[in-house]
Amino acid sequence: MAKISVFDMAGQQVSDTELSDAVFAVTPNEALMHAMVVNYLANQRQGTQSTLTRTEVRGGGRKPWRQKSTGHARQGSTRSPQWTHGGVALGPKPRDYRYALNKKARRLAMKSALSTKVLDQNIIVLDTLQMEEYKTKTIVAMLKALQVEGKALLVTAEADQKVIKSAANIPGVKTAAVNTLNVYDILNYDKFIVSKDAVAKIEEVYSK
Repeated sequence: MAKISVFDMAGQQVSDTELSDAVFAVTPNEALMHAMVVNYLANQRQGTQSTLTRTEVRGGGRKPWRQKSTGHARQGSTRSPQWTHGGVALGPKPRDYRYALNKKARRLAMKSALSTKVLDQNIIVLDTLQMEEYKTKTIVAMLKALQVEGKALLVTAEADQKVIKSAANIPGVKTAAVNTLNVYDILNYDKFIVSKDAVAKIEEVYSK
């Protein structure tokens, strides 16, 4: 098991902890991580875009000119796609972009993403991540004490509204509970800052 330092919110090292090799030391599978990122982004799409076809555009019921002897190409409606103000040919219609990957692939992708953070030394374990009040300054001070630069993902065992709302207005900082973690966020943020109890919960869920 890999041994890693544990810090408090003041940036001081308070102890060490061991991370499970079954979760934080697997060989990263880049293909699966890519598949999960594509899956996540596809599932975020609303799919509400819609264009009008020639049958849905108002007007165009009258044939613009007779079929023959005009010198023009034959036309049946001024709402055909080639006309200005006509309908759209093969345009987008509302659809569901969601799809799912199998459970085994999802779990391995998650463990690969977590292991990547350990390999790149971009994981910070806190002894506790709790707030006594709603205060953005506390989170900002914590990040400064931990020498965190760039984007950071703060992970707690359970959804903590004080932590969530205190970090909400800080650019480049996002909070997540263990049950809402996803591969996209883990890879998208530079630093993975996780509480010790959240680590235990992650290992409990993904080491099986």
